[in-house]
Amino acid sequence: MSHNPLDTDFSKQHDFLIGIDSDGCAFDSMEIKHKECFIPNFIKYLGLQPVSKYAREACEFTNLYSKTRGANRFKAYLLALDLLREWDVVQARNVAIPEWNEIRSWIEREDKLGNPALKAEVEKTGNEELKNALAWSVAVNDTVADLVTGVPPFPGVRAALEKLAPQADMIVCSATPNAALNTEWEEHGIRPFVQCICGQEAGSKKETLGQAQGFGYEEGKVLMIGDAPGDMAAAKAVGALFYPINPGHEEESWARFNAESCDKFLGGEYAGEYEAKVIAEFETYLPELPPWKS
Repeated sequence: MSHNPLDTDFSKQHDFLIGIDSDGCAFDSMEIKHKECFIPNFIKYLGLQPVSKYAREACEFTNLYSKTRGANRFKAYLLALDLLREWDVVQARNVAIPEWNEIRSWIEREDKLGNPALKAEVEKTGNEELKNALAWSVAVNDTVADLVTGVPPFPGVRAALEKLAPQADMIVCSATPNAALNTEWEEHGIRPFVQCICGQEAGSKKETLGQAQGFGYEEGKVLMIGDAPGDMAAAKAVGALFYPINPGHEEESWARFNAESCDKFLGGEYAGEYEAKVIAEFETYLPELPPWKS
C-alpha cells in the first residue's frame, strides 16, 4: 500500500508537536479546488447535469459551508448526494440521483480513503460504481494539478512557522493527497518548516496525529491547527489541543495566533479557558443544516 511518511521521516526533536491542516487552513485553496475542480468533475462523472445548479449548491454546502467542511472527499461528496436525493426541488425534476452504496460500504471498511486504496478495491471487485468514483477522483487530482498554482499561504502562516520552528516539531495533517500537498508546500518555500507531510494516503487526521503523538509528547504539548470541525474532532480524539482558523476570517485567525495564542500554547497557558473561548467562537461559523432545510 502507500507510504506513510511518519514511519520513515519523523523523529521527536522538540518538546512540542504541531499538526497543521493545509487546504483552507494554511492555504486559501478550498474554494478554487471545490468550485473549479471537484464539483464540475462530479457533475460530469455522476451524471448530475439535469440538476447541476442544485448539485453545485449541495456540494458547496457539504465541502465548504457546513460542519463537514474539510472532510475526506468521498465522505463529503456522498453526503452531498444524500442531500440532493431528499431535496424537494430535485425530486420534482424526476432525476435519478446516484446512491453511491458501493462507496458507502467501502468507506465503512477502509481507513485510508484515497485513490490507492480505491484502485485496489476496483482491481479486486471490478465494480462499475467504484470504477466511476475512482475516475472522478483521478480527474479531480488532474484538474487540481493543472489549475491550482500560485495560490499562496494565508498571510501570517510563514510568520507562525518561523516562530514555532525553534521550539516545535511540525507536521502537515491533511485529507488532501500527498502529491498535491508536497507541490503546494514546496512551491511557496515553506516545506522545510515541517518534518512530514501526511495526506489522505497516510490515514485519517486522527490516525496521523495520534501516531505522531506516540513519539512521546507530554499532555498539553500537542496542538492541531485547523479550519474544520473534523480537525477539532481529530485533536480531541487523541487528547490534543485545538486552535481554529475561522472560515472566512483566516487572516485574523493567523494574526491572533501569532500575537497571543502561540505564546500561550508554548507557555502552557492555552488549555482550559482560553481554548474554550476560541473554540466557542469557531463553532458559530459553520451551520449543520443547509439553508433549504433550516
